[in-house]
Amino acid sequence: MLSYIPSPSSNGFDLGPLFIHYYGLCYVFAILAAIGLTRRLWRGEGGDPDLVQEVALVGVPAGILGGRLYHDITSWSTVPHNWWGWIAIWEGGLGTWGGIAGGVAGGIWVLHRRGVNIPVFIDAAAPGLLVAQAIGRIGNYFNQELFGGPTKLPWGLEIEPVHRPPGYLAYATFNPTFLYEMIWNVALAAVLFALVRRSNIRAPGVFALYVAGYSGFRIFEELLRVDPAHHILGMRLNFWVACLLTLAGAAWFAYTQRARASEPEAELSSSPA
Repeated sequence: MLSYIPSPSSNGFDLGPLFIHYYGLCYVFAILAAIGLTRRLWRGEGGDPDLVQEVALVGVPAGILGGRLYHDITSWSTVPHNWWGWIAIWEGGLGTWGGIAGGVAGGIWVLHRRGVNIPVFIDAAAPGLLVAQAIGRIGNYFNQELFGGPTKLPWGLEIEPVHRPPGYLAYATFNPTFLYEMIWNVALAAVLFALVRRSNIRAPGVFALYVAGYSGFRIFEELLRVDPAHHILGMRLNFWVACLLTLAGAAWFAYTQRARASEPEAELSSSPA
């Protein structure tokens, strides 16, 4: 019986003259899952579910571009040194936060043009985004990337020597941090799904919880990861980004709910004497 997770035998398969990467397939399924879940929640809010596809047509390419630009900015030393290197997503390199920011910005542009309630829509989209991120992390398994330090735990992930970072060639199994994030994302998505369906949280409070909850877990994850990264004050760059976004998301949530709590008081003060 194995006491570790074996590394994948391949990161893709041949389809005629093409080589299909599992990483890319994971992104396709991730997008479809996000669209399906968001359609369901948006319909429950009384919205037109077909609007979700319209948002995705702009949000997905905007998210890919944003994710690549974030990677270019934060991991500039790994960008290919040629004129097209900044957009070479086929060579790897998409930053999660850049992807979220780009996708949300593109989606908001569509929603604004359609005159839709933006806070309510992005609340409905939050659980689907987390599910998409969880599915996307499966691609990291096939690429043997984004793992943590060495471990002897039964769920340690076998990493082939060619994929081990400098200083870790003598170790065979590592913490599968992408798997930890997958589990967290699915669990958080379930909580946010229930909040959208059953709670009276003022929009965009659920999306603010998504920002705070995901980023908060990334603080823990960044403390484990050993893949190459730029450091500030001895900590990985994305550790500081996660800390900042956790605080920002928590403050945003508190602000939106405080505004809700003050509504009855505001209404009372505006009543005729």
